[in-house]
This record gives sequence, structure tokens and C-alpha cells, in this order.
Amino acid sequence: MEAEAVVKDWWLYHGTGGGADRRARLESGSPPPWRDFTGTPDPGYDAPGCEGPAWERTRRRGEGYVPDEQEKDVVNTALHLRRPLLITGKPGVGKSTLAYSIASDLDLGPVLHWPITSRTVLRDGLYLYDAIGRLQEAGLEQLRRPADPAGTASTPAPPPAPGSAPGPHAPSISRYLRLGPLGTALLPQDRPRVLLVDEIDKSDIDLPGDLLTVFEDGGFVIPELARLAQEDPTVAIGTDDDPDAAVRITQGRVQCRYFPVVVLTSNGERDFPPAFLRRCVRLHLEPPGEEKLALIVRRRLGVDVEAGGEYQELVRDFIDRAGDGDLATDQLLNAIQLRLAGAWSAPGDRDRFLKTVMQHLTGPTA
Repeated sequence: MEAEAVVKDWWLYHGTGGGADRRARLESGSPPPWRDFTGTPDPGYDAPGCEGPAWERTRRRGEGYVPDEQEKDVVNTALHLRRPLLITGKPGVGKSTLAYSIASDLDLGPVLHWPITSRTVLRDGLYLYDAIGRLQEAGLEQLRRPADPAGTASTPAPPPAPGSAPGPHAPSISRYLRLGPLGTALLPQDRPRVLLVDEIDKSDIDLPGDLLTVFEDGGFVIPELARLAQEDPTVAIGTDDDPDAAVRITQGRVQCRYFPVVVLTSNGERDFPPAFLRRCVRLHLEPPGEEKLALIVRRRLGVDVEAGGEYQELVRDFIDRAGDGDLATDQLLNAIQLRLAGAWSAPGDRDRFLKTVMQHLTGPTA
């Protein structure tokens, strides 16, 4: 089928897996001059690779995605330009899954996931700082101090102010700092990480604008570490993948070397400012048609829809019901999985079966 057969020489992402050679091209490719960053990797830090439970979750989810030619064109445009990819479309069309497909296809390691809500602010994605925990620990350290030579307890010193240099008994700030998903993605590495910023249209109105500087600079400053730079210029902190990773941050600045593959998804619940849109490569996903649905079912469940009349009927039922309100592709997969298990097999149950597993997400019957 065309969706599987079309291949272009300039493509890095194919959506079919086995992309070690294409990943090498991705890593060695020259960026646009305005997207060339100069971060220095920490030789003691190794980002998660293509092994372990997190990678298996990314691989399994990504391998089930079936991109068409237009989607591959747009994704590869974003990869070559090293720009964020903004994906819009109705719920359930596969926007988030495309991020996992990119990571799986090019062996880029587990996807970093940053889910957005109306309360999300930029710092949530960059780093987390437990200032209260640090102050409490500093207070406990003062109480543990031994008595002075005269036999009287030493007078406890006040705990350090947030971000100030620690005293001789204060705990290291590194124990209370951890990079968020965006901050982890921006760590300097020769191979990009994939970052999924999920449902950015649900964010506060300021978040897209706040992201502009980070996207342009490819880095950010952690003020709590910058204020300690003279006393402690290099501090090792955890990452979103691993709180014990201990990647070294110098002078409080995180600066990428290779801009990450940033995938932002939107259900179209709001508009974005032109300045934000200008910095993104945009892709709109339409609900899949019958041919693409058959490919998805084959890849995810190993079922050849064209060889079984019952499964063809379920695909047609799905398309027909989608005309009255939005449906998600995984609802069709659920229906076929149930039939594979022998569930809802009585002929008189078919209408109730379809209403149960293919409930509309929008529309008058949702």
C-alpha cells in the first residue's frame, strides 16, 4: 500500500523501524546556522538508551503508528530544521503516539512526557526545587550539632534562605533539585531526546509565550544554582528519567548541544500567538480512513482486516459511527480485541456491543 511503500531519500523518519543508519544521519547532519547550539556533554552522564522497561513502553506504542506520506514529510521537515512540531487534530487520531513513533523509528530512547494542565508553568517542565524540604533538613542538622566544649548546646544558626550558599552543616542543594522533562531534554547530548508536550492548548495563556525563549536559546538557567556558582560552580542533580542520575550542571546553566525532538499536541481548544506558531512546524492530523485503519489494525493486533468479513464490518461500523460524533482509533482496536477474545459473540448483542465500545467522544450522543 502507498502508506508503506513511499520512501524519499531526504527522509530520516520512515515510521517502519530499523532506523540505525538514519539515526546516524540525524546525528551527523548539519543544523541550520540559527539552530546550532554549543552545550558541552557531561562525560559522566549517559542518557537512557534502547533497553529497559521505559524503552519497551516507547517501542511498543510507537511501532503501532502508521504515518502517511504527508505526515512523514512534515515530521522530517521538523527534524531537519530542528524546530518543535505542533500537531493538531481531534482527540484519538494519534497525535501523542506520533512522538513515540519518532523515538521508536530512530532509536532515540524513551520519550520524555510533559502533560499540560491549566496550572502548568514553565518551571514545571524545566526543573523542580524542594525548597521547603531543604529548609527542614537544614533545621534538623542544626539540632543535631553537638554541644560546645563548655558542655552547653550550641546556638542553632538560622536555616539558609532559598538559593543561598549553604553553611557548614547545611545539606547540599543537589538533593532537592531535579530536572523536569523539558530540562532533561535540553541536556547537552550528541543524540536528541524526544519530548512530548501533551495538550498544550490546555495551558495557561502565558505558557506558549514563555516557551519561546527556551526554544530559541536551546537552554535555560536554574537561579538557585546560579546564585551558588562562586561557592559551588558545578552541582550534580537528578533528571526526569532518574532522580539519582547526577548530571553535572555548571554555573547553573543547562545548554543543549542538539535541540531535542519536541512534539507539542493540541486538540484545538485555543489559538496560539503568531510568534509561537512561527517557531513551530505544524501538522494537522485527520481521522484515518478505511485503508489506514486496516494498516493500524494489522500492525497493532496482527489481524488482516481484508481477510475477515467480520473485521471489515467493524471497520465500516467505526467509520459510519464517526460520522455522528468523534471516535478514537483505539476504540476500534478495543472492539476487534474483544471479538478476538470471543466476547460479545451473540448475534443479538451487536448493537449494544457497538454502543458500548464505540461511544462518541463529541456530539449529541457523547
